Amino acid sequence: MSRVGAVILAAGLSTRMGRFKPLVPLAGKPLFHYAAETALAAGLSPVVLVGGHRMRELAASAAPFGARIEIAENPAYRTGMASSLRTGIAALADRTDAALVFLADQPLVPRAVVDALLREYVRSRGEGVRIVRPAYSGAPGHPVLFDAGLYAAFETLGGDEGGRSILVRHRSALRVVPFGDAAWGLDADTPEGLAELEARLAREEGGPGPG
Repeated sequence: MSRVGAVILAAGLSTRMGRFKPLVPLAGKPLFHYAAETALAAGLSPVVLVGGHRMRELAASAAPFGARIEIAENPAYRTGMASSLRTGIAALADRTDAALVFLADQPLVPRAVVDALLREYVRSRGEGVRIVRPAYSGAPGHPVLFDAGLYAAFETLGGDEGGRSILVRHRSALRVVPFGDAAWGLDADTPEGLAELEARLAREEGGPGPG
């Protein structure tokens, strides 16, 4: 089995939310805990939490996970998501064959999604697939799996583009795995988005959990 790690992006300023998103409570726990729990439940290792803004508070909130989560500080977080991606990938590059990139503000992604992406990666890597991405009711989503052969491409990213340019340049190596539940792709980017997530959890017994 390939060594697959996780990068959880939690370094931004959360300007649209008005509060620091990773630490916003949802059903009794900080928002980023959902992604962390899902990554750990799926057996990903290492799990790297990339922080920047309010770094001390983020690290304190991650303390209950102990050594199961590594924290990487991105001092250039104000420049955009690309710097956080570079930081996270660099933190696990020499220890993994692939990495799944999670967003800290998407708490409803279940372990079943991660497991399906891993299966597809293992199954299709021999066919040249190097990126595996979920689609929720047709909409591209996260987490996105990148093979280690693409890690060097992250070094050239800039600004707030995220990994879009890598996806475009390597579209022939991309495999999309479809899922029917659009809610799995919901994020807490705004207060309205958070309210929608809270309503969704209120309708589900026990919340999304890690799997």
